[in-house]
Amino acid sequence: MANVQAGKAPYYFVPSLSRHPAMAAVALLLWGLGMAAWVNKMTPLGPVLVFGGLAMFLFVLYQWFGDAISESEGGMYSKRVDASYRWSMSWFIFSEVMFFAAFFGALFYARGITMPWLADPDYSGILWPDFRAVWPNAGPQGSVEPFTTMGPLWIPTINTALLLTSGLTLTIAHHALVVGNRSKTMFWLAATILLGAVFMGFQVYEYVHAYSDLNLKLTSGIYGSTFFMLTGFHGFHVTMGAIMLSVILYRLWKGHFTKEHHFGFEGAAWYWHFVDVVWLGLYVLVYWM
Repeated sequence: MANVQAGKAPYYFVPSLSRHPAMAAVALLLWGLGMAAWVNKMTPLGPVLVFGGLAMFLFVLYQWFGDAISESEGGMYSKRVDASYRWSMSWFIFSEVMFFAAFFGALFYARGITMPWLADPDYSGILWPDFRAVWPNAGPQGSVEPFTTMGPLWIPTINTALLLTSGLTLTIAHHALVVGNRSKTMFWLAATILLGAVFMGFQVYEYVHAYSDLNLKLTSGIYGSTFFMLTGFHGFHVTMGAIMLSVILYRLWKGHFTKEHHFGFEGAAWYWHFVDVVWLGLYVLVYWM
């Protein structure tokens, strides 16, 4: 997410050799080995490798993005590099679209294809006696503890209003940056981050309510697994988006970006709007249907 200083940059900037890719690979290898050791109950080796690898990876990202920002503010990036960043962010968001499409596809397949197919008289009872093709399906009696599904009222609806409002405040911040009003940009960007934080607070409360009051868990059949996978990964993306916007806010405070060149802001805004759109689909398909 780099800023472009037009008129100062070379034809196309080629960075020098970097240690960052190799260090990131080592960090991810340590993390993967740690996860394998942890699930095989190799303690304390597993947790040490997991958190050590994660800490190393975050450190690498901090240095890597810092170098990119320094190159950008140093006037090394031309419009050609700017175009590369835009294409890269576009493909990254496309990969995220396909990521969520897989989980939405699993929900659709289980509810819209598998259930009607198993309701066919020829297959009735193929899984277990007295099988009923209803959603949510809790499996054979006694295999899953009774649970209550999560409805749209009221926390999911409040969270929908929060995310839609955050999209509006972010758009206002972008327009303010385009006209060169830095203070207004920072105010509305901070409001966007605050709305995202409140959203996550409500989601934490919703999870506590699901576990303690509804007995709804990740192990609550196909409904529980798809519910927590979709909402959990979305919450993770909201958290990452809020961190990205917080970095942009800090850079604005440091005097980065101009009204002509501010792709760092735009890239984070694209990501945030993508998160908003995913939530709308999740709100309808998971909470209402």
